[in-house]
Amino acid sequence: MTGTAVLLAQAQQGNIAATARLLSIVENDEFPVAEVIRATHAKTGHAKVIGITGPPGADKSSLVSSLVAAYRATYPRVAVMAVDPSSPFTGGAILGDRIRMRERFLDEGVFIRSMANRGNSGGLARATRRVVNVLDALGFDIILVETVGVGQKEVEVVRVVDTVCLVTIPGAGDDIQAIKSGIVEIADVLVVNKADRPGADHAVKDFRKC
Repeated sequence: MTGTAVLLAQAQQGNIAATARLLSIVENDEFPVAEVIRATHAKTGHAKVIGITGPPGADKSSLVSSLVAAYRATYPRVAVMAVDPSSPFTGGAILGDRIRMRERFLDEGVFIRSMANRGNSGGLARATRRVVNVLDALGFDIILVETVGVGQKEVEVVRVVDTVCLVTIPGAGDDIQAIKSGIVEIADVLVVNKADRPGADHAVKDFRKC
């Protein structure tokens, strides 16, 4: 058995370290990335892949955390692929509000991965599609892809996921106006997060005008 085959077998059995190593190989384009892609390609196409996108400050991570809890009531394995801005010092992901998903870290049926966008435009990292494919091949039932805060031209997520969920919050009317000529057109689901806040009805009306 090759080293790649061993890693794949371990990852398919739920080994977190093996899963993380495989994703690092793909994300960093390390040897033997070609072997990993070949070994996983035929096993893709089973997971439901959902993109969570929206302007900065829309509190996407809290929504993702709630979705993970809801999906785990039905599905045994859920993955989160969160794309974050790159650190100007290390080049790695700035985890930001990822800490809001800390209650999910102890769930053995949940795998959370942060990936730096490394300056790539479009709201995703260049390797996001390949990482999602590996997670799909490893048997995850649901894969949630959270983008960096985006504007009107960052529509790359539609090429990676099955369903696009666009998120905003009350009081973000200007943000909706700024993005509606682009990303609203690719959204399958429009969400007003934190709807208990004043202005939620107005935000819904803004969405309906898009």
